Amino acid sequence: MLIIGLTGGIGSGKTTVSNLFSNLGIQIIDTDIIAHELLNNSELVKDEIIDTFSKNVLDSDGFIDRNKLATIVFNDNYKKKRLEKILHPKIRLEVDAKIQNCHAQQPQPQYVIVVVPLLLETGFIDYLDRILVVIASEEIRTKRVQQRDNRKIEDIQLIIKSQVSDKKRTDNADDIIENNNDFNELRLQVQRLHDKYTSLPKID
Repeated sequence: MLIIGLTGGIGSGKTTVSNLFSNLGIQIIDTDIIAHELLNNSELVKDEIIDTFSKNVLDSDGFIDRNKLATIVFNDNYKKKRLEKILHPKIRLEVDAKIQNCHAQQPQPQYVIVVVPLLLETGFIDYLDRILVVIASEEIRTKRVQQRDNRKIEDIQLIIKSQVSDKKRTDNADDIIENNNDFNELRLQVQRLHDKYTSLPKID
């Protein structure tokens, strides 16, 4: 079973691409979803985050407010590292468990996709067989995030600049998808990669 790591910068269209693979019957392991579930459902994570960042990260209902948390750690590498130290080992355990479940399936899938937005930054690269990078122009990415999250353009540009560049991503990529708003072309690119991945030798 091949393990394909899917990554790309904010607004590149990783979710759209992973949904297209999912529509082809491919199992998707999304680390963002795992992180959300941990923040929403794990009392251990909640307690660790409150101990680290205080109760100011909670909303009026006593749940962790992801926007407040993001504001606290954004542009503060020390605080960001402290949050990563809480979340990343737990995310990794969940990913490992999901991959093992895929290995145990009969018949075993030809490949699975693990979506890791900060793939190169977080060290998830070590157990992947291939890296798939989604790219798009900065202008298009900015517009997408602005429409999706109603953020200020200046804030979006700061996030883009804080992330690894597309050049570094593509330098480490085995496969690249360009996603500049032509959905039919995007779908064809996904289909071509699906055909490619299903024809590659399985890795035990």
